[in-house]
Amino acid sequence: MSIDRIVLAFAGSVVLISLLFAHLHSANWLWLTAFVGANMLQAAFTGFCPLAIILKKLGVKPGAAFFTQS
Repeated sequence: MSIDRIVLAFAGSVVLISLLFAHLHSANWLWLTAFVGANMLQAAFTGFCPLAIILKKLGVKPGAAFFTQS
């Protein structure tokens, strides 16, 4: 699995989990959803993704979507 697919799967999972927690516990969990959405939006324009950098350092195969230069 490439960095791109892991990043998308991770972001989608965090969004769904935070929505579940917002429904079950507190609406404050929606701030996490907003943070993930904002990070995805800036990554779409800049190509910069902190998770992609971490995954590259861990040796995951890079994809084409993110800049992972340190």
